[in-house]
Order: sequence, then C-alpha cells, then structure tokens
Amino acid sequence: MIRIANCQKLTYISDRRLNMERLSEQIIQHASALPEGTPLAAKGLLHLGSRAAVDQILSRLTERGQLIRAGRGVYLRPVQTRFGQRSPSIEQAVEALAQQRGEVIVPNGAAAANALGLTTQVPVRLVYLTSGRSRTLTMGKQSVELRHAPNWQLSLAGKTAGQAVRALAWLGPEQAEGALRTLKCRLSASDFLELVAAAPQYPTWLASAVLRSFHRKQPEILTSNSAHQ
Repeated sequence: MIRIANCQKLTYISDRRLNMERLSEQIIQHASALPEGTPLAAKGLLHLGSRAAVDQILSRLTERGQLIRAGRGVYLRPVQTRFGQRSPSIEQAVEALAQQRGEVIVPNGAAAANALGLTTQVPVRLVYLTSGRSRTLTMGKQSVELRHAPNWQLSLAGKTAGQAVRALAWLGPEQAEGALRTLKCRLSASDFLELVAAAPQYPTWLASAVLRSFHRKQPEILTSNSAHQ
C-alpha cells in the first residue's frame, strides 16, 4: 500500500510539473504574439490556467528574465536587440496600457508645459495622468507614476490643445494669463479655438482666463490698425 501511495504521489507531481511547463510555454507564446510594449496582465491569462498557477508561472518567467514585472499583476516582454535585452519604451508601454485597460493616459502638466515652451524646467520624474486609478509602473530601472486626474485635465487627449489644458492646470491661476498670451501666439488658430471651445469643462478660474484671452486683441493687431489710420 505504501508503494502504491508513493507511486500515485510521484505521478501527481510529474503531471503537475508537465502542466506547469505547458502553461509556461503557452504564456510565452501569448506574450510573443503581442506588439512590442503591450502589457501582459495576469487576469488576461486565466483562460490558460488558474490564477494561482498563472501567478506562479509569471513569477518564474520574471526570475528567468523572460518577462519584466511592471506593476501589480502587469508584465512586459523584454525587447530583443543585437545588444541584448532591453525594456520597451515608456511611451509604447503607456500607450499599450491605455488601449488594453480602456483608460485615457496622457503626459502630466509639467511635461506639457515644457513641450509647449512655457517652462524650461525639465520634469525629473516620469508622471502621467490617467482616468484610471493611481499606481506606479516599473520598467527596467525607470519608474512611471500614473496619477488619477479629473476629466477636464484629460480632455482633448492626443491634441495640442489638450497639452495646453494640462500645462495651464500645472502652472495655476497666477501664471495662466501670461501663459495664455504666449499660447495665443504659438498655437495655430484651430488649436487655440479647440482650447476655447472646451472651456465649459474647465474650473472657473481657467475658463475665465481662456475666454478673456480669446476676446483680448493681440498687441500686434492694435499696432497694425494704428498704422493704417
């Protein structure tokens, strides 16, 4: 009876090991079929095995360097190059995460202000605003903070006018007027009109500043008119 019991135990261990190896191969095949930078979520692999088994395999693959753990339950496949492995780019990973989770994720106001030339200050930390929950992603040696933001700061995502909204939110009421004078000169007419059209979404201080800027004549226009009189 002892021999039979031991035999059954060994068979169970052998079958379990085979099942785990098979699950490991299936997860790697699934990850390899994804575009570069696409996050791999543990809960998206439950059609392959139980949550406990999936978590165990993901942990093993991370230890082997076949996956990168980017956050709780989120993994990335390393990019293979002729120089070895590297993490996917931050932009690719964040964009793919937004598509996968159905979230709006955009660079924060400090990055937007720098991109628009409203400040020379370069953000030290990588911060993105999201419609989802706040959390931190780790990509290789870099950490990316995803910070929940109100809808008005996420408006016009992917557009220059949206960058302007986030830059103005970051600069605050005291600097908004001066920044808007600069933006009115630098943005195209259509981009500035998009910024104005979305004003009802903004908090009162920003909506008022945007509308005042829209109705205010530019100095060069006044000078030009004076020259013709």
